[in-house]
Parts: sequence; structure tokens; C-alpha cells
Amino acid sequence: MERVLVLGAPGSGKSTLATAIARQAGLPLVHLDQHYWRPGWVEPDPAEWLHHVEKLAAGERWAMDGNYGGTLAPRLARADTIVWLDFPTWLCLARIAGRALRHHGRVRADMAQGCPERLEWEFFAYTATFRRRARRRIVEHLRDFPGTIVQLRRPREVARFLAGLA
Repeated sequence: MERVLVLGAPGSGKSTLATAIARQAGLPLVHLDQHYWRPGWVEPDPAEWLHHVEKLAAGERWAMDGNYGGTLAPRLARADTIVWLDFPTWLCLARIAGRALRHHGRVRADMAQGCPERLEWEFFAYTATFRRRARRRIVEHLRDFPGTIVQLRRPREVARFLAGLA
């Protein structure tokens, strides 16, 4: 496990898991949200973003979290392990609501500076439809992945996975 990509719906715990994997495996940690967002929640130019992700993925070792479907191909091309948090929608929505309440108005450690936590209806709706819209695309992308795929469907499976890394 030298290049681990953590995928999943918003609120599934991608950043938390990537942090734990990086710590336990001694890998550099890459939170894509920190690289994507500009202060004030401004999005980057798509071509610049793709180039930046390609440079991040070119690293020899990393634990990387984030979806950003338009950049999945270069990340999959470099990853040797995929950890897919395939959690129920209700759990992800509950986690997003809780996160928004706990961190409202503050910048989380896994987020870009100048982007304080907020809860917007569009993000909530995106998460509510993520499994229906994005899950099939994830499955298609992973179909030809030559490395290891670890699909976790419940928090207790995540705990067992992490215990197995120790």
C-alpha cells in the first residue's frame, strides 16, 4: 500500500479514513478539498485543477481522499489501493448535518483555508442523490482497476480495516 485513494459519498468519512491510513502506513496525506477550493469557496479553472491533480498523483507515496470525478482517471492510474466507503445515504446525510453543526463557521483541518464550514441545500441534495447518480460511475471506473479494492459498507467494517493495518 503505497498510493491509497479513498472514495465515497460526502459525509462517508473519506478524510477521516485517509488521515488514519496515512498515519498508520506512514504515507503523505493529500486532502483534495485543500487543493481544490480557493478562499471564499471559489472553484479553480478546470484545466489547472486537472494538471494540479496529475502532479499530486505523480507522487511516489500518498493517501488521498476526495471524489472530483473529472480527475478520477489520473488518480486511478497511479493508485495501487482503492478504499471505497459505500455507506447508506441516510448515514452520510446525518454525518454532514452533524459536521455542519460542530464546525459551523470554522475551517476544518481537511478543508482549504478561507472555506469555513457551511451547510447548503445544494450540497445536501447532491449527497442525497450521490448513490443513485455516482455509484454506477464509480463501479465502472473500478471495473478495470488492477490494484486492490477494499469496499467498506459500514463503520464497523472501517474499524476492522484500520485494525488490520496496525
